[in-house]
Amino acid sequence: MALTCDQGDGHGEPLLGQVGRSGWLMPGSFPRNLLDMDTFSKSDPGGWQSRAGGMAWHGFGRTEVIDNTLNPDFVRKFVLDYYFEEKQNLRFDVYNVDSKSCSTLKQDFLGQAFVALGEVIGSQRGRLERPLTGVPGKRCGTILLLAEELSNCRDIVTMQLCANKLDKKDFFGKSDPFLVFYRSNEDGTTVKIDVYDWDRDGSHDFIGEFATSYRELSRAQSQFTVYEVLNPRKKCKKKKYVNSGTVTLLSFSVESEFTFVDYIRGGTQLNFTVAIDFTASNGLPSQPTSLHYASPYQLSAYALALKAVGEIIQDYDSDKLFPAYGFGAKVPPDGKISHQFPLNNNMENPSCVGIEGVLESYLQSLRTVQLYGPTNFAPVINQVAGTAAQVTDGSQYHVLLIITDGVISDMLQTKEAIVTASSLPMSIIIVGVGPAEFEAMEELDGDEVRLSSRGRYAERDIVQFVPFRDYVDDSGNQVLSMARLAKDVLAEIPEQLLSYMKTRDIKPLRADPK
Repeated sequence: MALTCDQGDGHGEPLLGQVGRSGWLMPGSFPRNLLDMDTFSKSDPGGWQSRAGGMAWHGFGRTEVIDNTLNPDFVRKFVLDYYFEEKQNLRFDVYNVDSKSCSTLKQDFLGQAFVALGEVIGSQRGRLERPLTGVPGKRCGTILLLAEELSNCRDIVTMQLCANKLDKKDFFGKSDPFLVFYRSNEDGTTVKIDVYDWDRDGSHDFIGEFATSYRELSRAQSQFTVYEVLNPRKKCKKKKYVNSGTVTLLSFSVESEFTFVDYIRGGTQLNFTVAIDFTASNGLPSQPTSLHYASPYQLSAYALALKAVGEIIQDYDSDKLFPAYGFGAKVPPDGKISHQFPLNNNMENPSCVGIEGVLESYLQSLRTVQLYGPTNFAPVINQVAGTAAQVTDGSQYHVLLIITDGVISDMLQTKEAIVTASSLPMSIIIVGVGPAEFEAMEELDGDEVRLSSRGRYAERDIVQFVPFRDYVDDSGNQVLSMARLAKDVLAEIPEQLLSYMKTRDIKPLRADPK
């Protein structure tokens, strides 16, 4: 008997297997020093909260209204799904509510703030203060936003089940049953479970279904629970139909584990480093055919990949200083080939201010270095690994983004570098741009076969490789392309960070309670 999950087929949301997801509570928002819009009293503020969806904003909550104050403490709570690998933009609007009308057109606008959920989570103690803006010529005050992870997000449930007398679906043998779990309503109280007979070609046969709840499942800690598996079609067609078998829950246990966010909230910093391929195979940057070509109308694939990943990770890096390197070029003043030259031309301090600073230094380097070769990864991997090795107590975790167009020239050295780095607090993201074949990159990824070098195996899988062309939107929408790329390449980072912490038995630091 196997417990599996599925991506859903109209029955509801799958209960298990949602990478990077957790429930987050916005337990309050606290505007301060609001504009006073009332003549004989103070404003009566109320808040509307929205999130970005596609190209539009969608409201997801409205606070209570607090009369006659410029410093309201809104206490109404809102629950959101959080994904590390996605940019989840939020907007908070504050109004002076002089009537009970739900229409914002009849209210006085007091200001608004735009934030990403990751910024709130990545901020110290989950407290983020932002200025309110939007009223020309006026200081609108500020808003303090709080967020906390729902406690049940860290619960790991282990269940043991057995089935009896399930319908036989295979002509020459017995069924090969498996279960699919769904959460079928918003609060997660109802759990729907489908029973299937597995077929090699993927055309699994539906046997039946049953529904339960988390509370009912948890009772199995003291008693067995038997569920009838029912097939609605059979039930309608056959008058004497009883069931299609039974499933018995034999045991149910819950353990709490530390989550990715526990470490972020406890003070673990994500340190983002960029390495960009400056080899001649990219083409002359001045030519439109070059992968480095800076068009006045759209970003190059290199710039897109950098922004897609960097704009999400930067929310978790407090100083917003990102070391950025190039490799495979002849650099001034002596024209020597370098595989780890700083894009800002500062050997003592290769850090750029923000992702925009990295982009600016990258474009400047294109004008000053000569694209050459070969394509060597090992030097920059070893550079970041050396930094990661200096602090291994869990307070620092490094993410290296390598953007490249071609075949690795130092494959043996690169494998050795990755195997060594796999015992350190770091992850490596490789984005392949252009039309080249990237077979070697797949080997480095290590999803199918654990990477090894000279008889040593990687301690952890720390590499995620994707070809950029797989994420390009057909309509040419670069925002969608960036979102798709980020979602895939960043999805493994939380688990990779957790795997390092677990292998070292490192518990998250507790945030300062003050």
